[in-house]
Amino acid sequence: MNSQTAIETTGSGGTKPAVPSGGMPAKGLRGHPWFTLITVAVGVMMVALDGTIVAIANPAIQKDLGATFAEVQWITNGYFLALAVSLITAGKLGDRFGHRQTFLIGVVGFAAASGAIGLSDSIALVVTFRVFQGLFGALLMPAALGLLRATFPAEKLNMAIGIWGMVVGASTAGGPILGGVLVEHVNWQSVFFINVPVGVIAVVLGVMILLDHRAENAPRSFDVLGIALLSAAMFCLVWALIKAPAWGWGDGMTWLFMAGSVLGFALFAFWETKVREPLIPLALFRSVPLSAGVVLMVLMAIAFMGGLFFVTFYLQNVHGMSPIDAGLHLLPLTGMMIVGSPLAGAMITKLGPRVPLAGGMAATAIAMYGMSTLETDTGSGIMSLWFALLGLGLAPVMVGATEVIVGNAPMELSGVAGGLQQAAMQIGGSLGTAVLGAVMASKVDSDLAGNWTDAGLPPLTAAQETQASEAVQVGVAPVPPGTPEQIAAKITDVAHDTFISGMGLASLVAAGVSVVAVAVAFLTKRGENAEAGAGAAHI
Repeated sequence: MNSQTAIETTGSGGTKPAVPSGGMPAKGLRGHPWFTLITVAVGVMMVALDGTIVAIANPAIQKDLGATFAEVQWITNGYFLALAVSLITAGKLGDRFGHRQTFLIGVVGFAAASGAIGLSDSIALVVTFRVFQGLFGALLMPAALGLLRATFPAEKLNMAIGIWGMVVGASTAGGPILGGVLVEHVNWQSVFFINVPVGVIAVVLGVMILLDHRAENAPRSFDVLGIALLSAAMFCLVWALIKAPAWGWGDGMTWLFMAGSVLGFALFAFWETKVREPLIPLALFRSVPLSAGVVLMVLMAIAFMGGLFFVTFYLQNVHGMSPIDAGLHLLPLTGMMIVGSPLAGAMITKLGPRVPLAGGMAATAIAMYGMSTLETDTGSGIMSLWFALLGLGLAPVMVGATEVIVGNAPMELSGVAGGLQQAAMQIGGSLGTAVLGAVMASKVDSDLAGNWTDAGLPPLTAAQETQASEAVQVGVAPVPPGTPEQIAAKITDVAHDTFISGMGLASLVAAGVSVVAVAVAFLTKRGENAEAGAGAAHI
Protein backbone atom coordinates (compact mmCIF):
# COMPACT_ATOMS: atom_id res chain seq x y z
CA MET A 1 0.00 0.00 0.00
CA ASN A 2 1.33 3.48 -0.86
CA SER A 3 0.25 6.95 0.15
CA GLN A 4 -2.37 7.03 -2.58
CA THR A 5 -4.11 3.76 -1.79
CA ALA A 6 -4.02 4.56 1.91
CA ILE A 7 -6.91 6.97 1.47
CA GLU A 8 -8.93 5.30 -1.28
CA THR A 9 -12.66 5.86 -0.99
CA THR A 10 -15.59 3.64 -1.73
CA GLY A 11 -18.58 4.62 -3.76
CA SER A 12 -19.10 8.28 -4.54
CA GLY A 13 -18.97 9.90 -1.17
CA GLY A 14 -16.31 8.70 1.26
CA THR A 15 -14.42 5.97 2.95
CA LYS A 16 -15.71 2.69 4.23
CA PRO A 17 -17.86 3.57 7.22
CA ALA A 18 -16.71 3.30 10.77
CA VAL A 19 -18.18 0.46 12.75
CA PRO A 20 -18.16 -0.12 16.47
CA SER A 21 -15.35 -2.43 17.51
CA GLY A 22 -17.93 -4.90 18.71
CA GLY A 23 -19.67 -4.91 15.35
CA MET A 24 -23.08 -3.81 16.66
CA PRO A 25 -24.89 -0.50 16.11
CA ALA A 26 -24.91 1.97 18.99
CA LYS A 27 -28.00 1.61 21.17
CA GLY A 28 -29.17 3.26 24.38
CA LEU A 29 -26.75 5.21 26.51
CA ARG A 30 -23.54 3.68 25.14
CA GLY A 31 -22.59 5.30 21.87
CA HIS A 32 -25.42 7.86 21.96
CA PRO A 33 -24.15 10.86 19.97
CA TRP A 34 -25.26 13.64 22.31
CA PHE A 35 -24.06 11.84 25.44
CA THR A 36 -20.79 11.20 23.60
CA LEU A 37 -20.54 14.95 22.96
CA ILE A 38 -21.08 15.73 26.65
CA THR A 39 -18.39 13.22 27.62
CA VAL A 40 -15.70 14.49 25.27
CA ALA A 41 -16.63 18.08 26.12
CA VAL A 42 -15.78 17.45 29.79
CA GLY A 43 -12.33 16.14 28.85
CA VAL A 44 -11.64 18.86 26.28
CA MET A 45 -12.74 21.53 28.77
CA MET A 46 -10.03 20.33 31.15
CA VAL A 47 -7.26 20.72 28.55
CA ALA A 48 -8.52 23.99 27.03
CA LEU A 49 -8.94 25.56 30.47
CA ASP A 50 -5.40 24.61 31.41
CA GLY A 51 -4.00 26.50 28.44
CA THR A 52 -4.85 29.87 30.02
CA ILE A 53 -5.69 29.28 33.68
CA VAL A 54 -2.05 28.59 34.59
CA ALA A 55 -0.86 32.02 33.40
CA ILE A 56 -2.68 33.60 36.35
CA ALA A 57 -0.97 31.21 38.78
CA ASN A 58 2.58 31.80 37.50
CA PRO A 59 3.42 34.78 39.78
CA ALA A 60 2.27 32.84 42.86
CA ILE A 61 4.25 29.77 41.78
CA GLN A 62 7.34 31.91 41.22
CA LYS A 63 7.08 33.43 44.71
CA ASP A 64 6.24 30.19 46.53
CA LEU A 65 8.93 28.05 44.88
CA GLY A 66 11.58 30.76 44.54
CA ALA A 67 11.79 30.32 40.77
CA THR A 68 13.44 32.65 38.29
CA PHE A 69 11.44 34.33 35.54
CA ALA A 70 13.02 32.03 32.92
CA GLU A 71 12.03 28.95 34.95
CA VAL A 72 8.46 30.17 35.25
CA GLN A 73 8.29 30.69 31.48
CA TRP A 74 8.93 26.97 31.06
CA ILE A 75 5.73 26.20 32.95
CA THR A 76 3.98 27.39 29.80
CA ASN A 77 6.64 26.58 27.21
CA GLY A 78 7.12 22.98 28.37
CA TYR A 79 3.39 22.29 28.16
CA PHE A 80 3.00 23.93 24.77
CA LEU A 81 6.08 22.27 23.30
CA ALA A 82 4.98 18.76 24.32
CA LEU A 83 1.43 19.39 23.10
CA ALA A 84 2.37 20.83 19.70
CA VAL A 85 5.01 18.19 18.90
CA SER A 86 2.79 15.23 19.85
CA LEU A 87 -0.64 16.09 18.43
CA ILE A 88 -0.43 14.46 14.99
CA THR A 89 1.28 11.33 16.31
CA ALA A 90 -1.35 11.13 19.06
CA GLY A 91 -4.07 11.34 16.42
CA LYS A 92 -2.46 8.42 14.59
CA LEU A 93 -2.47 6.39 17.81
CA GLY A 94 -6.22 6.97 18.03
CA ASP A 95 -6.71 5.83 14.44
CA ARG A 96 -4.66 2.69 15.16
CA PHE A 97 -5.91 1.63 18.60
CA GLY A 98 -9.29 3.35 18.78
CA HIS A 99 -10.28 6.82 19.87
CA ARG A 100 -12.17 5.65 22.95
CA GLN A 101 -9.09 4.04 24.50
CA THR A 102 -6.85 6.96 23.51
CA PHE A 103 -9.29 9.48 24.96
CA LEU A 104 -9.55 7.64 28.29
CA ILE A 105 -5.76 7.26 28.60
CA GLY A 106 -5.38 10.96 27.81
CA VAL A 107 -7.89 11.96 30.49
CA VAL A 108 -6.37 9.72 33.17
CA GLY A 109 -2.83 10.86 32.39
CA PHE A 110 -3.75 14.54 32.24
CA ALA A 111 -5.61 14.44 35.56
CA ALA A 112 -2.81 12.47 37.24
CA ALA A 113 -0.16 14.88 35.97
CA SER A 114 -2.28 17.80 37.23
CA GLY A 115 -2.50 16.28 40.70
CA ALA A 116 1.25 15.66 40.69
CA ILE A 117 1.91 19.33 39.90
CA GLY A 118 -0.23 20.39 42.85
CA LEU A 119 1.90 18.17 45.11
CA SER A 120 5.23 19.37 43.66
CA ASP A 121 7.61 21.30 45.88
CA SER A 122 10.12 22.43 43.23
CA ILE A 123 9.93 24.27 39.93
CA ALA A 124 11.72 21.37 38.19
CA LEU A 125 8.91 18.98 39.15
CA VAL A 126 6.24 21.47 38.08
CA VAL A 127 7.82 21.84 34.63
CA THR A 128 8.33 18.07 34.29
CA PHE A 129 4.70 17.28 35.03
CA ARG A 130 3.57 20.13 32.76
CA VAL A 131 5.36 18.31 29.94
CA PHE A 132 3.39 15.16 30.84
CA GLN A 133 0.21 17.24 30.81
CA GLY A 134 1.04 18.30 27.25
CA LEU A 135 1.70 14.72 26.13
CA PHE A 136 -1.53 13.36 27.59
CA GLY A 137 -3.48 16.41 26.37
CA ALA A 138 -2.23 15.61 22.87
CA LEU A 139 -3.78 12.14 23.17
CA LEU A 140 -7.09 13.54 24.33
CA MET A 141 -7.83 16.36 21.86
CA PRO A 142 -7.68 14.56 18.46
CA ALA A 143 -9.44 11.54 19.98
CA ALA A 144 -12.36 13.78 20.97
CA LEU A 145 -12.78 14.97 17.39
CA GLY A 146 -12.40 11.41 16.10
CA LEU A 147 -15.20 10.24 18.40
CA LEU A 148 -17.50 13.04 17.24
CA ARG A 149 -16.74 12.32 13.58
CA ALA A 150 -17.45 8.61 14.05
CA THR A 151 -20.63 9.09 16.09
CA PHE A 152 -22.56 11.93 14.46
CA PRO A 153 -24.19 11.71 11.03
CA ALA A 154 -23.26 14.36 8.48
CA GLU A 155 -26.33 16.55 9.04
CA LYS A 156 -25.59 16.80 12.79
CA LEU A 157 -21.78 16.97 12.70
CA ASN A 158 -21.51 20.75 12.30
CA MET A 159 -23.78 21.35 15.27
CA ALA A 160 -21.72 18.92 17.36
CA ILE A 161 -18.45 20.59 16.35
CA GLY A 162 -20.09 23.94 17.07
CA ILE A 163 -20.82 22.91 20.65
CA TRP A 164 -17.31 21.41 20.90
CA GLY A 165 -15.86 24.73 19.68
CA MET A 166 -18.04 26.58 22.19
CA VAL A 167 -16.56 24.51 25.01
CA VAL A 168 -12.99 25.09 23.79
CA GLY A 169 -13.53 28.83 23.33
CA ALA A 170 -15.35 29.34 26.60
CA SER A 171 -12.80 27.31 28.55
CA THR A 172 -9.88 29.14 26.97
CA ALA A 173 -11.36 32.58 27.59
CA GLY A 174 -12.72 31.66 31.05
CA GLY A 175 -9.38 30.34 32.31
CA PRO A 176 -8.10 33.71 33.58
CA ILE A 177 -11.31 34.35 35.52
CA LEU A 178 -11.36 30.96 37.25
CA GLY A 179 -7.61 31.08 37.77
CA GLY A 180 -7.84 34.49 39.38
CA VAL A 181 -10.56 33.34 41.78
CA LEU A 182 -8.67 30.18 42.78
CA VAL A 183 -5.29 31.86 43.23
CA GLU A 184 -6.77 34.79 45.13
CA HIS A 185 -9.07 32.81 47.43
CA VAL A 186 -7.46 29.34 47.69
CA ASN A 187 -3.88 28.79 46.43
CA TRP A 188 -1.97 28.17 43.21
CA GLN A 189 -2.11 24.39 43.72
CA SER A 190 -5.91 24.50 43.39
CA VAL A 191 -5.51 25.57 39.74
CA PHE A 192 -4.13 22.07 39.07
CA PHE A 193 -6.07 20.07 41.66
CA ILE A 194 -9.34 21.14 40.02
CA ASN A 195 -8.50 18.90 37.05
CA VAL A 196 -8.59 15.76 39.22
CA PRO A 197 -12.38 15.65 39.92
CA VAL A 198 -13.07 16.84 36.36
CA GLY A 199 -10.91 13.99 35.07
CA VAL A 200 -12.70 11.46 37.26
CA ILE A 201 -16.06 12.62 35.89
CA ALA A 202 -14.77 12.36 32.30
CA VAL A 203 -13.43 8.82 32.90
CA VAL A 204 -16.66 7.60 34.49
CA LEU A 205 -18.72 9.05 31.66
CA GLY A 206 -16.27 7.68 29.10
CA VAL A 207 -16.42 4.13 30.43
CA MET A 208 -20.23 4.25 30.52
CA ILE A 209 -20.96 6.06 27.27
CA LEU A 210 -18.15 6.03 24.71
CA LEU A 211 -18.30 3.41 21.99
CA ASP A 212 -15.19 2.63 19.98
CA HIS A 213 -15.69 3.12 16.25
CA ARG A 214 -12.96 2.05 13.85
CA ALA A 215 -12.68 2.30 10.09
CA GLU A 216 -12.39 -1.06 8.32
CA ASN A 217 -9.15 0.06 6.67
CA ALA A 218 -7.63 1.66 9.78
CA PRO A 219 -3.80 1.63 9.86
CA ARG A 220 -2.19 -1.59 11.11
CA SER A 221 1.43 -0.47 11.45
CA PHE A 222 3.46 2.50 12.63
CA ASP A 223 5.60 4.81 10.57
CA VAL A 224 8.28 5.08 13.26
CA LEU A 225 10.77 7.05 11.15
CA GLY A 226 7.98 9.36 9.99
CA ILE A 227 6.99 10.02 13.61
CA ALA A 228 10.63 10.79 14.50
CA LEU A 229 11.14 13.13 11.52
CA LEU A 230 7.86 14.99 12.04
CA SER A 231 8.46 15.32 15.79
CA ALA A 232 11.98 16.67 15.19
CA ALA A 233 10.73 19.16 12.60
CA MET A 234 7.90 20.34 14.85
CA PHE A 235 10.27 20.61 17.82
CA CYS A 236 12.75 22.76 15.88
CA LEU A 237 9.98 25.04 14.62
CA VAL A 238 8.27 25.52 17.97
CA TRP A 239 11.58 25.82 19.83
CA ALA A 240 12.72 28.56 17.45
CA LEU A 241 9.45 30.44 17.93
CA ILE A 242 9.66 30.14 21.71
CA LYS A 243 13.29 31.27 21.92
CA ALA A 244 13.29 33.92 19.16
CA PRO A 245 12.18 36.77 21.47
CA ALA A 246 15.16 36.08 23.76
CA TRP A 247 17.70 35.18 21.08
CA GLY A 248 16.56 37.76 18.53
CA TRP A 249 15.12 37.06 15.07
CA GLY A 250 18.45 37.72 13.41
CA ASP A 251 20.43 35.46 15.74
CA GLY A 252 22.21 32.45 14.25
CA MET A 253 20.60 30.02 16.71
CA THR A 254 17.11 31.12 15.68
CA TRP A 255 17.89 30.51 12.02
CA LEU A 256 19.70 27.26 12.79
CA PHE A 257 16.56 25.80 14.34
CA MET A 258 14.39 27.25 11.57
CA ALA A 259 16.64 25.59 8.98
CA GLY A 260 16.51 22.35 10.97
CA SER A 261 12.72 22.54 10.88
CA VAL A 262 12.64 23.04 7.11
CA LEU A 263 15.06 20.14 6.60
CA GLY A 264 13.03 17.93 8.92
CA PHE A 265 9.77 18.65 7.10
CA ALA A 266 11.46 18.02 3.71
CA LEU A 267 12.86 14.66 4.84
CA PHE A 268 9.49 13.77 6.35
CA ALA A 269 7.68 14.56 3.09
CA PHE A 270 10.17 12.47 1.10
CA TRP A 271 9.89 9.52 3.48
CA GLU A 272 6.08 9.59 3.43
CA THR A 273 6.13 8.82 -0.29
CA LYS A 274 8.19 5.66 0.33
CA VAL A 275 6.68 4.02 3.42
CA ARG A 276 3.91 1.42 3.14
CA GLU A 277 1.59 3.01 5.73
CA PRO A 278 2.66 6.65 6.16
CA LEU A 279 1.95 8.72 9.24
CA ILE A 280 0.30 11.38 7.03
CA PRO A 281 -0.44 10.25 3.47
CA LEU A 282 0.59 13.25 1.39
CA ALA A 283 -2.34 12.57 -0.93
CA LEU A 284 -4.43 13.94 1.95
CA PHE A 285 -3.26 17.42 0.99
CA ARG A 286 -4.48 16.98 -2.57
CA SER A 287 -7.77 18.03 -1.03
CA VAL A 288 -7.69 21.80 -1.53
CA PRO A 289 -10.47 22.38 1.04
CA LEU A 290 -8.60 20.39 3.70
CA SER A 291 -5.34 22.23 3.02
CA ALA A 292 -7.19 25.55 3.04
CA GLY A 293 -8.76 24.59 6.38
CA VAL A 294 -5.34 23.96 7.91
CA VAL A 295 -3.98 27.29 6.60
CA LEU A 296 -7.12 29.07 7.81
CA MET A 297 -6.72 27.63 11.31
CA VAL A 298 -3.10 28.86 11.43
CA LEU A 299 -4.07 32.37 10.25
CA MET A 300 -6.99 32.56 12.68
CA ALA A 301 -4.77 31.55 15.60
CA ILE A 302 -2.10 34.10 14.61
CA ALA A 303 -4.66 36.91 14.70
CA PHE A 304 -6.59 35.72 17.74
CA MET A 305 -3.91 34.44 20.12
CA GLY A 306 -1.28 36.94 19.04
CA GLY A 307 -3.66 39.88 19.38
CA LEU A 308 -5.23 38.70 22.63
CA PHE A 309 -1.77 38.24 24.17
CA PHE A 310 -1.34 42.02 24.40
CA VAL A 311 -4.92 42.70 25.48
CA THR A 312 -4.31 41.03 28.85
CA PHE A 313 -1.32 43.32 29.46
CA TYR A 314 -3.38 46.30 28.31
CA LEU A 315 -6.16 45.57 30.79
CA GLN A 316 -3.94 44.75 33.76
CA ASN A 317 -0.89 46.99 33.33
CA VAL A 318 -2.34 50.00 31.53
CA HIS A 319 -5.82 50.10 33.03
CA GLY A 320 -4.61 48.68 36.36
CA MET A 321 -7.21 45.90 36.56
CA SER A 322 -6.85 42.82 38.73
CA PRO A 323 -6.68 39.44 36.94
CA ILE A 324 -10.30 38.78 37.85
CA ASP A 325 -11.47 42.18 36.55
CA ALA A 326 -9.46 41.69 33.35
CA GLY A 327 -11.11 38.31 32.85
CA LEU A 328 -14.55 39.82 33.42
CA HIS A 329 -13.86 42.49 30.80
CA LEU A 330 -13.23 39.69 28.31
CA LEU A 331 -16.67 38.17 28.98
CA PRO A 332 -18.17 39.76 25.82
CA LEU A 333 -15.63 37.77 23.78
CA THR A 334 -16.39 34.58 25.73
CA GLY A 335 -20.13 35.16 25.57
CA MET A 336 -20.17 35.68 21.82
CA MET A 337 -18.14 32.50 21.30
CA ILE A 338 -20.56 30.55 23.51
CA VAL A 339 -23.61 31.91 21.71
CA GLY A 340 -22.06 32.00 18.25
CA SER A 341 -20.52 28.53 18.02
CA PRO A 342 -23.75 26.44 17.93
CA LEU A 343 -25.38 29.06 15.68
CA ALA A 344 -22.35 28.90 13.39
CA GLY A 345 -22.68 25.12 13.27
CA ALA A 346 -26.31 25.41 12.16
CA MET A 347 -25.44 28.10 9.60
CA ILE A 348 -22.59 26.04 8.14
CA THR A 349 -24.87 23.01 7.86
CA LYS A 350 -27.38 25.10 5.90
CA LEU A 351 -25.09 27.28 3.77
CA GLY A 352 -21.81 25.37 3.67
CA PRO A 353 -18.62 26.71 5.20
CA ARG A 354 -17.40 29.31 2.70
CA VAL A 355 -19.66 32.28 3.49
CA PRO A 356 -19.65 31.80 7.30
CA LEU A 357 -15.86 31.34 7.35
CA ALA A 358 -15.21 34.37 5.14
CA GLY A 359 -17.69 36.44 7.13
CA GLY A 360 -16.13 35.33 10.41
CA MET A 361 -12.63 36.31 9.34
CA ALA A 362 -13.93 39.63 7.99
CA ALA A 363 -15.51 40.33 11.39
CA THR A 364 -12.22 39.31 13.04
CA ALA A 365 -10.33 41.75 10.80
CA ILE A 366 -12.70 44.59 11.73
CA ALA A 367 -12.42 43.72 15.43
CA MET A 368 -8.61 43.69 15.30
CA TYR A 369 -8.67 47.04 13.48
CA GLY A 370 -10.95 48.36 16.22
CA MET A 371 -8.53 47.10 18.87
CA SER A 372 -5.76 49.05 17.15
CA THR A 373 -7.67 52.24 18.06
CA LEU A 374 -7.74 51.56 21.81
CA GLU A 375 -6.17 54.28 23.96
CA THR A 376 -5.03 54.50 27.57
CA ASP A 377 -8.39 55.99 28.57
CA THR A 378 -10.73 53.94 26.35
CA GLY A 379 -13.91 53.06 28.24
CA SER A 380 -15.27 49.59 28.95
CA GLY A 381 -18.15 50.04 26.48
CA ILE A 382 -15.89 50.54 23.46
CA MET A 383 -13.60 47.70 24.56
CA SER A 384 -16.59 45.38 24.98
CA LEU A 385 -17.82 46.22 21.47
CA TRP A 386 -14.56 45.10 19.84
CA PHE A 387 -14.21 42.05 22.12
CA ALA A 388 -17.78 40.96 21.30
CA LEU A 389 -17.21 41.37 17.56
CA LEU A 390 -14.00 39.34 17.85
CA GLY A 391 -15.85 36.49 19.59
CA LEU A 392 -18.62 36.63 17.00
CA GLY A 393 -16.07 36.43 14.19
CA LEU A 394 -14.05 33.61 15.72
CA ALA A 395 -17.02 31.31 16.38
CA PRO A 396 -17.74 30.26 12.77
CA VAL A 397 -14.01 29.90 12.06
CA MET A 398 -13.38 27.59 15.03
CA VAL A 399 -16.34 25.45 13.97
CA GLY A 400 -16.07 25.66 10.20
CA ALA A 401 -12.32 25.15 9.82
CA THR A 402 -12.48 22.15 12.13
CA GLU A 403 -15.30 20.59 10.11
CA VAL A 404 -13.50 21.31 6.83
CA ILE A 405 -10.31 19.59 8.03
CA VAL A 406 -11.90 16.60 9.75
CA GLY A 407 -14.80 16.22 7.29
CA ASN A 408 -12.57 16.20 4.20
CA ALA A 409 -10.28 13.50 5.61
CA PRO A 410 -11.05 9.79 5.19
CA MET A 411 -12.57 8.11 8.24
CA GLU A 412 -9.46 6.01 8.91
CA LEU A 413 -7.45 9.25 9.20
CA SER A 414 -9.89 11.18 11.40
CA GLY A 415 -7.45 11.14 14.31
CA VAL A 416 -4.62 12.47 12.15
CA ALA A 417 -7.00 15.15 10.82
CA GLY A 418 -7.92 16.09 14.39
CA GLY A 419 -4.22 16.28 15.22
CA LEU A 420 -3.63 18.50 12.17
CA GLN A 421 -6.41 20.84 13.29
CA GLN A 422 -5.03 21.15 16.81
CA ALA A 423 -1.39 21.41 15.66
CA ALA A 424 -2.34 24.17 13.20
CA MET A 425 -3.97 26.11 16.00
CA GLN A 426 -1.02 25.63 18.37
CA ILE A 427 1.55 26.64 15.73
CA GLY A 428 -0.57 29.60 14.70
CA GLY A 429 -0.81 30.74 18.31
CA SER A 430 2.94 30.44 18.72
CA LEU A 431 3.56 32.30 15.47
CA GLY A 432 1.12 35.01 16.48
CA THR A 433 2.75 35.54 19.85
CA ALA A 434 6.27 35.48 18.39
CA VAL A 435 5.67 37.58 15.25
CA LEU A 436 3.35 40.14 16.81
CA GLY A 437 5.66 40.23 19.81
CA ALA A 438 8.50 41.13 17.46
CA VAL A 439 6.33 43.85 15.90
CA MET A 440 5.57 45.22 19.37
CA ALA A 441 9.24 45.11 20.42
CA SER A 442 10.37 46.86 17.24
CA LYS A 443 7.79 49.64 17.60
CA VAL A 444 8.59 50.19 21.29
CA ASP A 445 12.33 50.28 20.59
CA SER A 446 11.88 52.85 17.82
CA ASP A 447 9.46 55.12 19.74
CA LEU A 448 10.51 54.94 23.38
CA ALA A 449 13.67 57.10 23.24
CA GLY A 450 11.93 59.88 21.33
CA ASN A 451 8.85 59.83 23.56
CA TRP A 452 11.09 59.82 26.62
CA THR A 453 13.03 62.88 25.39
CA ASP A 454 9.88 64.73 24.29
CA ALA A 455 8.50 64.35 27.82
CA GLY A 456 11.56 66.14 29.21
CA LEU A 457 12.75 63.13 31.19
CA PRO A 458 16.43 62.62 32.07
CA PRO A 459 18.30 60.72 29.34
CA LEU A 460 18.77 56.96 29.74
CA THR A 461 21.94 54.95 29.36
CA ALA A 462 21.94 52.12 26.81
CA ALA A 463 21.44 49.54 29.57
CA GLN A 464 18.62 51.54 31.15
CA GLU A 465 16.92 51.97 27.79
CA THR A 466 17.03 48.21 27.18
CA GLN A 467 15.50 47.50 30.59
CA ALA A 468 12.87 50.20 30.09
CA SER A 469 11.95 48.81 26.66
CA GLU A 470 11.43 45.30 28.04
CA ALA A 471 9.12 46.67 30.73
CA VAL A 472 7.15 48.87 28.33
CA GLN A 473 6.55 45.94 25.94
CA VAL A 474 4.20 44.46 28.56
CA GLY A 475 2.71 47.82 29.57
CA VAL A 476 4.75 48.28 32.76
CA ALA A 477 6.06 51.75 33.60
CA PRO A 478 9.79 51.53 34.47
CA VAL A 479 9.60 53.82 37.52
CA PRO A 480 12.66 53.44 39.81
CA PRO A 481 11.98 53.29 43.58
CA GLY A 482 12.01 56.71 45.24
CA THR A 483 11.15 58.60 42.03
CA PRO A 484 9.28 61.89 42.72
CA GLU A 485 5.56 61.65 42.03
CA GLN A 486 5.59 64.16 39.16
CA ILE A 487 8.43 62.37 37.36
CA ALA A 488 6.81 58.99 38.00
CA ALA A 489 3.60 60.24 36.38
CA LYS A 490 5.51 61.37 33.28
CA ILE A 491 7.31 58.02 33.01
CA THR A 492 3.99 56.21 33.34
CA ASP A 493 2.41 58.32 30.60
CA VAL A 494 5.35 57.72 28.26
CA ALA A 495 5.36 53.97 28.97
CA HIS A 496 1.63 53.56 28.40
CA ASP A 497 1.55 55.73 25.27
CA THR A 498 4.49 53.80 23.80
CA PHE A 499 2.86 50.47 24.66
CA ILE A 500 -0.38 51.60 23.04
CA SER A 501 1.45 52.50 19.82
CA GLY A 502 3.09 49.06 19.76
CA MET A 503 -0.18 47.25 20.48
CA GLY A 504 -1.90 49.30 17.80
CA LEU A 505 0.62 48.27 15.15
CA ALA A 506 0.48 44.62 16.24
CA SER A 507 -3.34 44.72 16.03
CA LEU A 508 -3.15 46.17 12.51
CA VAL A 509 -0.85 43.32 11.47
CA ALA A 510 -3.35 40.85 12.96
CA ALA A 511 -6.12 42.57 10.99
CA GLY A 512 -4.05 42.17 7.81
CA VAL A 513 -3.57 38.46 8.53
CA SER A 514 -7.35 38.16 8.97
CA VAL A 515 -7.95 39.79 5.57
CA VAL A 516 -5.68 37.18 3.95
CA ALA A 517 -7.70 34.51 5.77
CA VAL A 518 -10.91 35.83 4.16
CA ALA A 519 -9.49 34.90 0.74
CA VAL A 520 -8.37 31.47 1.99
CA ALA A 521 -11.89 30.82 3.33
CA PHE A 522 -13.30 30.83 -0.21
CA LEU A 523 -11.16 27.75 -1.02
CA THR A 524 -12.99 25.63 1.55
CA LYS A 525 -16.04 23.48 1.05
CA ARG A 526 -18.16 20.99 2.94
CA GLY A 527 -16.41 17.77 3.98
CA GLU A 528 -16.81 15.14 1.26
CA ASN A 529 -16.30 12.27 3.70
CA ALA A 530 -18.34 13.58 6.63
CA GLU A 531 -21.01 10.94 6.13
CA ALA A 532 -18.51 8.11 6.58
CA GLY A 533 -18.85 8.12 10.35
CA ALA A 534 -22.62 8.03 10.47
CA GLY A 535 -23.16 4.37 9.78
CA ALA A 536 -23.19 3.16 13.34
CA ALA A 537 -24.94 6.02 15.05
CA HIS A 538 -28.60 6.67 15.70
CA ILE A 539 -30.05 9.93 16.92
